Amino acid sequence: QVQLVESGGGLVQAGGSLRLSCAASGQSFSSYTMGWFCQAPGKEREFVAATMWSDGVLCADSVKGRFTISRDNAKNTVYLQMNNLRPEDTAVYYCAATMGRTSRYAQLYEYWGQGTQVTVSS
Repeated sequence: QVQLVESGGGLVQAGGSLRLSCAASGQSFSSYTMGWFCQAPGKEREFVAATMWSDGVLCADSVKGRFTISRDNAKNTVYLQMNNLRPEDTAVYYCAATMGRTSRYAQLYEYWGQGTQVTVSS
C-alpha cells in the first residue's frame, strides 16, 4: 500500500511558477513509477509527466520545456516544477503511483493522492 499526499498548489499569475510536491508513505518508494495528472472542470483526467528510476522521464507535449518532474527517493517525494504557467494549466493536479513502467494512461496507476488545486490567472 502507498499513500500519497500532494501539496504546493495555489493561485498564480500567468507566466509564474509553482512547485508541487507529493509525499509517499510505505516501503519501496524507489521501485514505483510516479506520475502527475491534471483534471480541469468538465474534462477528463490528463497525463502530465511520469518518472521511473530505470525508465527515465515521460512528459506530455503540452508541458515540455515548461514542467519538470523529479524525485528524491531518500525523501519518498516526487516533485513537479511548473514554469511559465498558462491559464489553460488551471486544474486539480493529482499524484499517482504504479509498480509498472512509465505510462501516460491513468488506468494503469494503482494509487492516487487527493489532488491539489492550481489556478492560473490571466
